Amino acid sequence: MSAAQLGIPLTVLVVGSGGREHSLALAISHDPSVEAVHIAPGNPGTAAVGTNHPVDPCDPEAVSALADEVGANLVVIGPEAPLVAGVADAVRAKGIACFGPSAAAAQLEGSKAFAKQIMAEAGVPTAGYRVCRTPAELAAALDEFGPPYVVKHDGLAAGKGVLVTTDRDAALEHGAGSEQVVVEEYLDGPEASLFVITDGTDALPLQPAQDFKRVGDGDAGPNTGGMGAYTPLPWLAPGTVQEVMDTVVTPTLARMRVLGTAFAGLLYVGLAITKAGPRVVEFNARFGDPETEVVLPLLHTPLGQVLYAAATGSLAEVGRLGFDDRAAVCVVLAAKGYPGSPRKGGHISLPPETDRVHVIHAGTALDADGRLTANGGRVLVVVGIGDDLADARAAVYEHIAKIDFPDGFCRSDIAAKAI
Repeated sequence: MSAAQLGIPLTVLVVGSGGREHSLALAISHDPSVEAVHIAPGNPGTAAVGTNHPVDPCDPEAVSALADEVGANLVVIGPEAPLVAGVADAVRAKGIACFGPSAAAAQLEGSKAFAKQIMAEAGVPTAGYRVCRTPAELAAALDEFGPPYVVKHDGLAAGKGVLVTTDRDAALEHGAGSEQVVVEEYLDGPEASLFVITDGTDALPLQPAQDFKRVGDGDAGPNTGGMGAYTPLPWLAPGTVQEVMDTVVTPTLARMRVLGTAFAGLLYVGLAITKAGPRVVEFNARFGDPETEVVLPLLHTPLGQVLYAAATGSLAEVGRLGFDDRAAVCVVLAAKGYPGSPRKGGHISLPPETDRVHVIHAGTALDADGRLTANGGRVLVVVGIGDDLADARAAVYEHIAKIDFPDGFCRSDIAAKAI
């Protein structure tokens, strides 16, 4: 049964240090059943929500020992690297409920080739593909599918392992540095992100969102981990979420169970909404960033209880998730040089938050004098809530104008087309 039904007080350990983990910790802290939130290692933003602990998030023994030490009865793993490293397995081995797939199941994100194989075996609608291990195989696959070329590094690449280009030489160069790459046919159509919470059998979708992956306005420049996002999607046809649950999520989870690697945690379904219907672009094994920053603030259902139910195999008892009927828009403030060599150490001064806008810390630190500084590529995520997308978008950009971050930049067109 769920924590809500059992009345279990929750002490939650959130693993990770980015914007996604700040958003998760913040949403979890609003759950009435949650008594304490711990974050490992966390950042200056999460320090205002719970207790930070300087632990390596990719060290299974260190994380599981910390969970034991703080008395956590739920561990939530944010980033992909700890999942692939087996942190969830180590936590469960101590008898502690953990939201996040096993290392074996996390290969849905850890290996693009594995994910495509699962999709093919499960009959999931997705792009045609070839797995390439030699320059000759890469060249042949590029010629088979033609431009625009889509080349994906097989392993984890922090959201920057994908190249979509009409330049064949650039596609060859992108694939040359990896032992194994996946070349896919190009899927035309707007993209959408759907988060699905699952205990391995039952699954609950969250509200879909759209993010902006390229660094510059008008989708110019290289791919990033995401420069902003919004929800809801007024252009998405009614029934699309249920169609994706039926044709993508249910068969994928079933196939993973057959293989003996049941996927329990957060299945991120990246979609292209083509003329032929939704097609899977990619799977991730955790909450996506920055979509998490807009989806979670609109969730009514207490998040801690839902994640605990998923971690303990009782998601069927939760019921449908409830969402606010307002809109959310977020914009990433990145350090100059991102996504190449971001400029770290720049000072940041933040204005007071309002009831419509809050700021998520994605890549920040405190200097020796306790001043807030940039400590990564994507530094801050400014989130606005409004009656509609236009209202939320206006609130975000008004707040950004008041932030003093000389080394920062952002896109100016997040959610503009949707409005």
